[in-house]
Amino acid sequence: MIPVSIVTGFLGSGKTTLIRRLLLERGFARTAVIVNEWGEIGLDHELIASSDETLVALTTGCLCCRMRSDVVATLLDLEGRRRAGEIPAYDRVLIETSGLADPVPILQALMADADAAEGHAIDTVVTLVDAQHGAATLERHAEARRQAAVADRLVMSKTDIAGRPEALVARLAVLNPGAALLEAVKGEIAPEVVFAGSDPMARVARLASVPGAAGDPFSRGRHAGGIETILLRRDRPIPALALAMWVQALSEHCGAGLLRLKGLVQVDEQPDQPAIIHAVQHVVSPAEWLPHWPSAEHCTCIVIIGEGIPRYFPARLLDAIEEEVRETTIDGGII
Repeated sequence: MIPVSIVTGFLGSGKTTLIRRLLLERGFARTAVIVNEWGEIGLDHELIASSDETLVALTTGCLCCRMRSDVVATLLDLEGRRRAGEIPAYDRVLIETSGLADPVPILQALMADADAAEGHAIDTVVTLVDAQHGAATLERHAEARRQAAVADRLVMSKTDIAGRPEALVARLAVLNPGAALLEAVKGEIAPEVVFAGSDPMARVARLASVPGAAGDPFSRGRHAGGIETILLRRDRPIPALALAMWVQALSEHCGAGLLRLKGLVQVDEQPDQPAIIHAVQHVVSPAEWLPHWPSAEHCTCIVIIGEGIPRYFPARLLDAIEEEVRETTIDGGII
């Protein structure tokens, strides 16, 4: 049986960071990763695919919004390709859900499908919770509460920044009293502690207790209204100063409405090394640099997920800031 683990958590909670870190572990070298992303392009799979693991990306919308055949068929197709020798053999599967996913339909589909159950078994459901924004996120978003409620393991991220908020710990204990609460800083956590398996009967009982989980296990999940995705593409590099000013200005202007910003950016000063940028609400993380582009396409792709952000605003703001920065630059010097 191939163990299947689900990594879920709200936007910006650190799912991709955790998975990228796990794939560096020797015991996770033979791992297939199924990535589902909410947005017009897939970006997380580009970041994870910088290693050699098998990767299947579902970029057609949030996994829980698709019919059950998406996740089940993907899993079975992956297994078929593995048996045929079309892809390298793997020992386990990780499914990274969208940050807006309701994981209940995903779990129910995997548990109820006889074909999938023949060769696969759910190992662990891991939910990441952002120590910095987790309390407000749980209050505002039903998806986040359901993600926490179904977890076998709760992993609190960003405790190096926000500590271990007692109010958040108490809220999680109410939502899911049976789940162990662990901590991970920048994805650093012992894999054997996180993915230690779990009691299937306890998971069934937990699912049954989640409001609205009963009924058709193949029904479509629903997202809160008003959340939109905005995609920015740039075929030319962006000056580092303009990029920094734009991310900060966007974060300050949009505030809590900026649920997530993530991008792979070609920067003027280092065009051959893409920068990874992140922001959640008012908090902007330092840029990370990849040693090389993960694919043949060398262009800037930025995904913004938010509430109440006019679709035209991020692009116009970037254009204005970039124009100002370039106009004040003469022969490589700033006036």
